[in-house]
Amino acid sequence: MGNFNNTVEESTDPGAVLRNGREILLQGFNWESHKYDWWRNLEKKVPDIAKSGFTSVWLPPASNSFSPEGYLPQNLYLLNSSYGSEQLLKVLLQKLKQYKVRAMADIVINHRIGTTQGHGGMYNRYDGIPLAWDERAVTSCTGGLGNRSTGDNFHGVPNIDHSQHFVRKDIIGWLHWLRSVGFRDFRFDFARGYSAKYVKEYIEGAKPIFSVGEYWDSCNYNGYGLDYNQDSHRQRIINWIDATGQLSTAFDFTTKGILQEAVKGQFWRLRDPQGKPPGVMGWWPSRAVTFIDNHDTGSTQAHWPFPSNHIMEGYAYILTHPGIPTVFYDHFYDWGNSIHEQIVKLMDVRRSQDIHSRSSVRILEAQNNLYSAIIGEKVCMKIGDGSWCPTGREWTLATCGQRYAVWQKQ
Repeated sequence: MGNFNNTVEESTDPGAVLRNGREILLQGFNWESHKYDWWRNLEKKVPDIAKSGFTSVWLPPASNSFSPEGYLPQNLYLLNSSYGSEQLLKVLLQKLKQYKVRAMADIVINHRIGTTQGHGGMYNRYDGIPLAWDERAVTSCTGGLGNRSTGDNFHGVPNIDHSQHFVRKDIIGWLHWLRSVGFRDFRFDFARGYSAKYVKEYIEGAKPIFSVGEYWDSCNYNGYGLDYNQDSHRQRIINWIDATGQLSTAFDFTTKGILQEAVKGQFWRLRDPQGKPPGVMGWWPSRAVTFIDNHDTGSTQAHWPFPSNHIMEGYAYILTHPGIPTVFYDHFYDWGNSIHEQIVKLMDVRRSQDIHSRSSVRILEAQNNLYSAIIGEKVCMKIGDGSWCPTGREWTLATCGQRYAVWQKQ
């Protein structure tokens, strides 16, 4: 089944995709991908990615980096990385374009490794490479001569001072260049590290089709585990989205935190005190990018992993609900054909029944061992080991698996 937002995809209006609300994203890598000739590997999978219905693929950071994973960049304009050569990257970007899937660049601009020792003997200058900044480009709190950071510090490396006009001008120039290379979408790494007003400026300057920010801070916990009420957590993410001028979406870390506890037999967590979904999705679904795991939370880092024997319940939830769902590479390509096919079936239901980022949700059950809901007018689902099915002969089973089932109206 082809993507049904191909017409929107070619629009130059960055708001068009957000208004349309029919995105399904693929995170196209994990923490170990740099070991596996990655651009070539992904290029072979593009036909399957497109056929499955993904609208955008988030690629790992493509610039030259001190660490093979890409998150300690130095020469931003050098696109030879441990994932492959610039030439192989361009072949991949061309193939994605041919199949009408957008390429999402991982934008790592909170910190940058210096090339030369400057003020205080620190490596806080960038001599001899493009964007040849001096010590003013580095925040005073991480060894530079710039202003204090407008966000949280990423420790141990020079943090970029986005309050400097020359820095912002150069970053916008680089983002424009990434767009010309073939990237359409942006994912802003470590978005807590600098003010969201700069993200707004970068989006307005470079005009990506779609943007998402990684605003990751800890959920609210007590002595017994995760708090039921995560309103302050989701409010912080919403404040960040607001401060980008509502131009960016954000990863829904609130939903992830709650969902991975809920699937262990606490499905009551999936209904907030107002009867809505309890994550960012429940308050601002058109800006909530939902996910189960990523290269940090899952993969070999496993900082905050989703329980592996419950991931299909997780996908049954995010792929039938409002928000903008993201599928993790590992689950889709490394966990076997059965999981791949089950995820594709859920994506098919999402598209054929026209569930979108703003679809309505009516939660019917949220008990220890059972959650069920009607989404939009035509989809009904349950997860958990409690037995349940919708009343009414108009509902037919669309897909099911271990501890989940989805029905649709004919």
